[in-house]
Order: sequence, then C-alpha cells, then structure tokens
Amino acid sequence: MDGQAHVIPAAQEKANSGAKRAMHHKWFLYATAFFSGMSVMAVELGASRLLAPYFSSSQIVWTVIIGTIMIALAVGNVIGGRMADKRPDPSRLYTRLIIAAIWIAAIPFAGKYVIAGVSFLLALFVTKQFLVWASLVSCLALFVFPLVLLGTVSPALTKFAVGSLEENGKVVGELEALNTIGSIIGTFLPTFVTIPTVGTAMTFLIFAAVLAVLSLIYFISIRRHIVRGAAAVGLIAVLMAMPYKVTFAFWEEDIVYEGESIYNYLQVKEDAQQVILSTNVLAGVQSIWVKSGGLTDMYYDYALAGPMMAGMNAGQGGGRDVLLLGLGTGTYAKQCVTYFPGASVVGVEIDSKIATLARQYFDLPQQVEVVVDDGRAYLGHAGLYDVILVDAYQDITIPFQMSSVEFFMQVRSHLKPGGVMVVNMNMRSSREGAINDYLCDTIAQVFDYVYTCVVTNATNTVLFACQDGGMLERMDAAVNAMAEGELKVMMGRVRAGLERQDKGPLVLTDDKAPVELLGMRVIDDIIMESVADLQDIIRSGNWKDLLGLL
Repeated sequence: MDGQAHVIPAAQEKANSGAKRAMHHKWFLYATAFFSGMSVMAVELGASRLLAPYFSSSQIVWTVIIGTIMIALAVGNVIGGRMADKRPDPSRLYTRLIIAAIWIAAIPFAGKYVIAGVSFLLALFVTKQFLVWASLVSCLALFVFPLVLLGTVSPALTKFAVGSLEENGKVVGELEALNTIGSIIGTFLPTFVTIPTVGTAMTFLIFAAVLAVLSLIYFISIRRHIVRGAAAVGLIAVLMAMPYKVTFAFWEEDIVYEGESIYNYLQVKEDAQQVILSTNVLAGVQSIWVKSGGLTDMYYDYALAGPMMAGMNAGQGGGRDVLLLGLGTGTYAKQCVTYFPGASVVGVEIDSKIATLARQYFDLPQQVEVVVDDGRAYLGHAGLYDVILVDAYQDITIPFQMSSVEFFMQVRSHLKPGGVMVVNMNMRSSREGAINDYLCDTIAQVFDYVYTCVVTNATNTVLFACQDGGMLERMDAAVNAMAEGELKVMMGRVRAGLERQDKGPLVLTDDKAPVELLGMRVIDDIIMESVADLQDIIRSGNWKDLLGLL
C-alpha cells in the first residue's frame, strides 16, 4: 500500500466492531443456519403447492422443483463462499437475507400471474413436454433468485464462525447439523401445520417474516442499518395483515370456496345450474353436482352401466353393495342411491377436506358411508361388493399404486360373483401406447371380460371389467326392464359404444408404472389441440390475426 497504513473510517470500524460482537456469540450464527435451512424447505414445499393447481403434484413436477432448488442452492454456495472470502462482512449476509425475505413474501401475490403468463406463452411455442418446460420456467422465474441468496448462508457462516483450524471441523459440523435440523422442521411444519391451517400464501409470508426478523435482530445488535431491517419486517407485516384473498384461478367467476388440504388445492364454483369441484385450475372438473337432480352428461352417467352389468335393476338396490375408491364430492355415490335405492354405498376418499366439502356444498346423502383412507389400503380389510368404482385418477396425478396388475388383482378379489369393476380413465389420446392403452392391457391381464366406452365431448373413457361373460346380457335385461326416460337413453348410448379390450403387452406393475411420463404425453396432445389455431397464426407471422383472436 505504498508504505501507508490503510485507514478505516470511524463509522466502518464501529460497524465492524459491532459485527464482531454479534458474531462472537455462536448461538446467533447457529440460529441463522437453523432458520435459513427451515426457510429453504418451506419455500420448496410452498413451491409445490403454488404450482400444483396449474401443473399437478406429479413426480415430474416434484423433480423439476427439487432439481431447480438444488441448482440454485449450489450456485448460492459458490457465490457465498467467494463473497465471504473477498469481504467477510456479516452485514452483507443479513442484507441478502432481507432481500430474500421480501422476494419470498411477494411470491404468493405475483406468482399466479407469472405462472399463468408463462403457461400461455409456452403453449404457443412448445410442442413437446409442455409440463416440464412450463413448471421449469415458472420455477426459474419465481424461486431461483431467493434460493441463490439463501444458498450463500452456509459458506458465509462458516467463514464467520471458524476461529481456528483446530476447531473448524467441529464448527462446520454443528452449523450443518443445525441447518439440517431446520430443514427437517421446515419440511413437516408447512405440510402438517401452516399450509392446511392458513394456506400457501401465508406460509410464504410466515417464513419470509422469520428471515426478516432474524436480520433485524442482527442489525439491532450492531446498532447499524436498523431501519433496513425494520422496513422489511414492517412490509411483510403489512402483507400478512392485508385483507387480501389469494385466488389461484384469478380469471374465474362464481367461486364460493377456495382452500387447501394436505393433498390438494380445492376450488368450488357454483351457479344456478350446478356446483363444481376443481383441484387443478387448468385441467377442468373433478366433480360436479347438477342441481336439477338429473344426469350430468359426464362420465358418471356412463358408469351407471356398471351396476346393471352386475345384475342391478333401476329402482332396486336392496342387498347390493357398491364401493367407490375415490369418492370425490360424491356425484356417483348420489346417483347410485338415487337410481338403485336401498343399495349400500361406501365412498373412500383420502382427502378429508374433500369429504367435508361433499356434505357442505354437494348435498351428499347421509346414507352414503364416507371413509377417509387411501383406496388401496382400504381394500386390505374390505368386504365383497357388487360394484367397485376406481375413480382416483385426476389430471396427470395418477397414483401408480392404483394402476398396476397387483392392484387390479386386489380389486378382483373383493368382487362378488358376477361383480363389476368400473374405472374412470380421464386421459384419452389418439396416439398409440398412451396411458389408457396401458391401463386397458393391464386390466385385461386380470379380468377375462373388459369393455370400454368413450365419453362424448370429454377426454374420459369408462372401462368395465368382470370375470363373468354374462355382464352384457344382465345389462340388456336391466335396460329392457327400465321405464322410458333419460337414464334408458343414456344406457342405450353406453351399450352401443362398448368396445371389447383384449390382452396386450403394455402392462403396469408395482415395480414399473411410468404413469407420469405417459400422462404427460397426453397433456401435450391436449394442449396442442387447444392452441393449434394460435400456433398456426404465429407460424404465418400474421400478428394482426393473433391480436384479434386474443
């Protein structure tokens, strides 16, 4: 330095002295490691819930989220280490935590618009693996920046906490242990407490507040930049206190309920004709109640052929047993007790909040027994039934354990002689080797007689399976004995649309069932069909037509 001593300004020297005092207390460093680890996992779980209403909660989306977050943390580790070596100032670290806190607090307010915008733009240009690209770009836009900042924490704390080489192993081990413990708590707390209780938006705000308060405590301890920390805490407090309803489907009308459970995003819409449940704002209807009490013109109506194939006549259900694996809000259960009075109907639903909504908004009859359980687990101690409906597939979220040979063998073992399994397959595709082809081939390995019927004006296909070759004769007899009306017309449509399915090579097992990848291909097809006109206009370069169409 040309022989001259480097003079540190008095204010800077005072700040450095305060920082050294704060860092001298290892408990504060350990607290920072703990709460930063907790916040990382809370953001990761919050990300999954923020994306799920748009892209599902499939293994594909989880892979994208985890991969993106791990990359962001790795980049943050590198940057944080270099910054700590170049300028080991704790104030810079806690300023980064404040920036991360503010960004995280803004995610629930801006995130839905970012995701919707990204989805729309990518749908115009991406022709394959839309789900991967849309979820990836959304993750990059929303979560990479704050997680890079949180990734700088560990190397910076190591720099500040290690006083000598003799204790570096011990200190680093303790920091990493506390960071991991925080991550564990940050995994369980959002899943079982904050998200079900106060929702995804408030979960982001709570953990953003934790980071902001931690930084404020540091700045108070060094008697510097207190306003910076206080402003961040105040801003987040205002956001938490705002009477603002976070609506994922912000373009929708007639929403009477929007909430979350451990398993699902839940949205109920109601108008003069019907009440609708959706668990994915981009993938249509999961359950519906038509207030007039008639048929729905959806797959539920087609599935009513199942009881008739099992020998049940309309208006007579006494002594018959029906099991629904995937009750939803009970549309099919209600139809069964209406058209087959006296039948015993049990609905198994893994999501207790959906079961509650069924009673609250969808007029589920009290005689329908509701069991909150996993469908396959319930089968382990279930009895025998005339009809078992498998309706557990929603959008791309198809549980592999309920699509395998082993599962369908278990269903078959719980059917009475002449009993019928009905399966709602909701992802029809024109391409060969699609998910429904796999399901049909798999079921045909277990049941001797398998028929499918395509649902008009929908992507659903209803499958009927039985070990008894008399299933169609029993249906014909039941339909012939039926009085004229809309149900008889519907059953005639189903009978005419039945197509026999034979054994094939596309078999799913508990060990190998790539249902997410198969489902993603169908999603690509559906999206491409929906935006085909827009893509044609873009390729032609006629932007005036595009603006007119929008």
